[in-house]
Amino acid sequence: MCGRFSLTAPLEEIIEFFNIVNGDGLDYEISYNIAPSQNVLSIVSDGVNNKGGFLRWGLVPSWADNPSIGYKMINARSETIDEKASFKTLLKRRRCLIVADGFYEWKRDDQGNKRPFRMVHKNNHFFAFAGLWDRWEKEGTVLHTCTIITTQPNEIMKDIHDRMPVILPDEAQKIWLDRNIQDTNQLKLLLTPYAAEEMIAYEVSPLVNSPKNNQVECIQSLA
Repeated sequence: MCGRFSLTAPLEEIIEFFNIVNGDGLDYEISYNIAPSQNVLSIVSDGVNNKGGFLRWGLVPSWADNPSIGYKMINARSETIDEKASFKTLLKRRRCLIVADGFYEWKRDDQGNKRPFRMVHKNNHFFAFAGLWDRWEKEGTVLHTCTIITTQPNEIMKDIHDRMPVILPDEAQKIWLDRNIQDTNQLKLLLTPYAAEEMIAYEVSPLVNSPKNNQVECIQSLA
């Protein structure tokens, strides 16, 4: 799964890399410890341009009776994404990128303790997670929410956890955001483990265990 990540890159670099047309209007703050139910910087296409905005992490499908379902839907499994009622329509019509520069996972050691690790790009570049989003409205309340798609672990991850978020390379990002593409088989081919040789993993402080802690120490290596 993916239950925590970070985004500390300068907004100007994110805007330039993803060609975001409305970047000047984004109320962006860096975060060392992003958790479910928080707003996350996301990118969608309007058919012509890439637009940035914030989606609440934890998908609330448009048909849901209660928005609390979002706490159970922070991730979507790539293997069954075209089968689940919550996701299959969104896979065709409501895809997004979720921007991060690292993500956390917890490894259980021989004593049963869970030790947090942070995974980053080897060049400290930011990532684009594959995501789905939806709009929910009831009694005047409107929510725009998202989920992060997960897949099998690569060689870096498999010793830490049995799942990892789908990280889309540059060309795959363009396909994922292209609203004209609705072939689910073509889209699922993009949902593969990121190249292990492009990533590094390192142990971090248990500070990251609590989303109340949001300081630079969360991303620093213990080594």
